[in-house]
Amino acid sequence: QVQLVESGGGSVEVGEYLRLSCAYSGHRGVCMGWFRQAPDKATEGVATIDVDGTTRYRNSVKGRFSLSHAGRTLFLQMNSLKPVDTAMYYCAVMSGGECPGEYNSWGQGTQVTVS
Repeated sequence: QVQLVESGGGSVEVGEYLRLSCAYSGHRGVCMGWFRQAPDKATEGVATIDVDGTTRYRNSVKGRFSLSHAGRTLFLQMNSLKPVDTAMYYCAVMSGGECPGEYNSWGQGTQVTVS
């Protein structure tokens, strides 16, 4: 099973940026991406990338966030951060099937706080 380790979170001010990293071992599956969960809210998809390179972004982050992939690391560049972006951010992999679908491997998360 794939192992995922996120890093890069932190506390920043409105308008600043962060770059999240997700280092993984094992197979990256058919798609992988970033999800987030704010306090007392459901987990929501932020950005995902299929094995063929197709990317999907949540409407509220389009134009501000971007995915990239190098080696065994998935990056999420987050620019022009807003307080609504405050959440725990998780990296996840969907091992099989057709994207988008159910993600079955998750990292421990990295906290992003924007104030």
